[in-house]
Amino acid sequence: MYNHGYELLKLAEEQNSKISQIAVKRECELTELSESELRDRMKNVLDVMINSSTKSIEEEVKSVGGIIGGDAKRVDIYRKKRKTICGDVINRAMARALSCSEVNAAMGRICAAPTAGSCGIIPATIITVAEELGLNQEAMIDAMFTSAGIGTIIAQNATVSGAEGGCQAECGSAAAMAAAAIVEMAGGTPEMCLNGAAIALKNILGLVCDPIAGLVEAPCAKRNASGAANAMISADLALAGVKSIIPFDEVVEAMYKVGRSLPIELRETALGGLAATETGKMINKRIFGE
Repeated sequence: MYNHGYELLKLAEEQNSKISQIAVKRECELTELSESELRDRMKNVLDVMINSSTKSIEEEVKSVGGIIGGDAKRVDIYRKKRKTICGDVINRAMARALSCSEVNAAMGRICAAPTAGSCGIIPATIITVAEELGLNQEAMIDAMFTSAGIGTIIAQNATVSGAEGGCQAECGSAAAMAAAAIVEMAGGTPEMCLNGAAIALKNILGLVCDPIAGLVEAPCAKRNASGAANAMISADLALAGVKSIIPFDEVVEAMYKVGRSLPIELRETALGGLAATETGKMINKRIFGE
């Protein structure tokens, strides 16, 4: 069992195991299910992720508040029509992240990984990286267990709630989980996984949660797209041998302290940030008549 990153790394070293393998063992102990049963459950989750990451690309999806919709398809068309600035891989991931967010905003079926507001980051990155590296479904399931292992540590020692810690706790945690998963997918070590996760979380330390009209639509969807890019960039840095100056556990602790320091207006209340702009207020009035 592990509660911190340093404990996870110690187990990985002692058992000569990947993070995904350790996470599976932990879940087997906690749930009393077999590894086969757990993997079947995770496959079902992966299926939901795949569907939500393609639905809004393939068809028009309208959000409940009418604030977002169609951006996933726009990005997909853009990447197919011309040479992009960030390249095809990043744009594929962004389109998938936007799709998940748009499906969520339309009350569709998504996987809250770790939250509904950050639901696009892990699917977008794992699916895109598997596609790019030619990895099979089992490798994607392993990656999801890796991300779960990182998410467990963050949830136990900090928070993944925007209402408690701002968007850094939602999209930041998702990016950290995804970065670690990508590193393992690409053959990186457990230490590299933790470095990738730390870098991703540091990159958006202090990010506020300011949903316009109080709806999980904007700026949430775009933050999922940027969160996917953040995870992939952080993974590449870690795979290149770049280390986080601050250890993962200390980054998680810092994120929690920063989140608790944020004023209530910047923690999912829609009272500050973008929600409090003139346009944000106009959208709120248009939707709710207030």
